[in-house]
Amino acid sequence: MRSPFAVWRDRRGRLSWLRISALGFLMLPILLAIGAAFSEEQFGPRPINDLIHRAGYWALMFLMSALAIAPLARIARFGALMDVRRMIGVGAFAYAASHILLYVFDQMFDLGKVASEIVLRLYLTIGFTALTGLAVLAATSTDGMVRNLGPRRWQRLHQLIYVIAGLALIHFFQQTKADEWLPTFVAGLFAWMMGYRLVIWRKTGAGELTPWALLGLALAVSAVVFVAEAIGLGIAFNVSPLMVLGMAFDFDLDTIRPGWLVLGAALGVVVLGLLRTWRRKPRARAGSPAATPAPAKQARELA
Repeated sequence: MRSPFAVWRDRRGRLSWLRISALGFLMLPILLAIGAAFSEEQFGPRPINDLIHRAGYWALMFLMSALAIAPLARIARFGALMDVRRMIGVGAFAYAASHILLYVFDQMFDLGKVASEIVLRLYLTIGFTALTGLAVLAATSTDGMVRNLGPRRWQRLHQLIYVIAGLALIHFFQQTKADEWLPTFVAGLFAWMMGYRLVIWRKTGAGELTPWALLGLALAVSAVVFVAEAIGLGIAFNVSPLMVLGMAFDFDLDTIRPGWLVLGAALGVVVLGLLRTWRRKPRARAGSPAATPAPAKQARELA
């Protein structure tokens, strides 16, 4: 009989502080909600509505965290980080499920009304589609399902996570309406993660991106965020996108644009790559197994 504590041990059978830390990370929104309930912040006149938005927000944050693990594990050369990716992904589904269940509760369990709202309101249709996809991935996240489906078919199925994350971001944009700052920032981080994967998939070798390549990716993605935000705000408020773009250089803690924060986060990854490159100089001789890159297929699977 398998020990109930086996889930908290890594593949070598040792107590995994990474898994325990991941559990603490997943519990953070619950602790924050409890703290808000007993503080001056509280939940306002509609506490259930507040909880609905909290659950949806954290579902998206955990989904983005799960997507960030593979690039960070590669760049930092910290493969053990991959051990908690599945846990955080399932946690994202748990919060997404809580998001819809709280919405059903808020509608007094009127399933007919809930179904009609999902069909008639586009942002709910998109959100429910993302939730359905997450449910499929969560149900097939076990080692047994990997064996049943086969590694290749399982991997292809779970690549749907990119589409699901895109739908979740659209749902987030539609919910926040006029307040586009946070969705734009999250979308910028998602764009960086997808850009990183696309570059890795196109590489003929399996080596990590150079710091210069990471720097180029950081500049390209942040530029796209600035331009996309300027066009979006220009259309929304019927102003010139160039005027909006010019305002990005008016530095103020209250008005700093999300593009700058995306650039800062991406530059942090560049620094991480530089540090790991300097600390781990190649010591193996040319042609030795340690110096020979792994097949490109393995790099694509990790990405």
